[in-house]
Amino acid sequence: MNHPGDIVSEIPSTLTMADGQELFVRDWPHAAPRGAILLVHGLGEHSGRYGKLAQWLHIRGYAVRCYDQRGHGQTPGPRGAIRHVDDLLRDLAAVYGDYAARQPMAPLLLGHSMGGLVAVRTVLDERINPPALMLSSPALRTHEPRWLQRLAQVLSRSLPNLPLRNGLPFDKLSHDRQTIVSYREDPLRHGWITPRLADFIFRSGASSITDAASLKVTTLLLVAGSDGLVDPSGSRDFASGAWATRKLTTRFFDTLYHELFNEAEPARSQVLKQLGDWLQKLH
Repeated sequence: MNHPGDIVSEIPSTLTMADGQELFVRDWPHAAPRGAILLVHGLGEHSGRYGKLAQWLHIRGYAVRCYDQRGHGQTPGPRGAIRHVDDLLRDLAAVYGDYAARQPMAPLLLGHSMGGLVAVRTVLDERINPPALMLSSPALRTHEPRWLQRLAQVLSRSLPNLPLRNGLPFDKLSHDRQTIVSYREDPLRHGWITPRLADFIFRSGASSITDAASLKVTTLLLVAGSDGLVDPSGSRDFASGAWATRKLTTRFFDTLYHELFNEAEPARSQVLKQLGDWLQKLH
């Protein structure tokens, strides 16, 4: 049995969704948790990239779970693809429900990039009701031009599963060179997206900004001001829309890149301090 502060090994497992899709899951259990956190990863990556963040959270008393979204990591199936437009939302609700049933208290939710979009859309749709929500560089708005977004909408109807390169720029992930090298060489990382998934991201980002005023969950929004993968103006507009709810705390890091939890030091520690201080106030 592990004790508070110990480094804990991850426990792999799988969960089967209602449509038969298996999802690969990693758990970092805690013997005496002050809480639990479910992490949701971004486009093209996977749960294995969150080991360091899971250990950081574990040392602070949290049990942690992360899973490979369909089309990603060790979850089987075509890369960057979904069968139905709300698959990722249904998957999150199912994984969250399973995790909540295994914990003494309802888990918090933390989503990065596309995972942040999936998390906030699932919460806004009231599919789940976590005690608190954390968003890191959420994909609420894209840098892609409008014509490409319209093309994705058209292709989502005619060629929904056409594999396309996602075009994410590796050098804009982080100022930490080792992060970029590790990402580039990661065998579980992929660079694909399908029109149906792209259309989901574009549409859900816009609708989440529109619906920001209905936010009911205490939320921390961490924004990379120099984000080259998602347009940070989406987070700014979401923050403006959610201001009147008094549920949102926003922290802007003007010079940082997309992966705030993998930034070069001392920036990474500064981001984590903001996260830690916010978590501390929840208790």
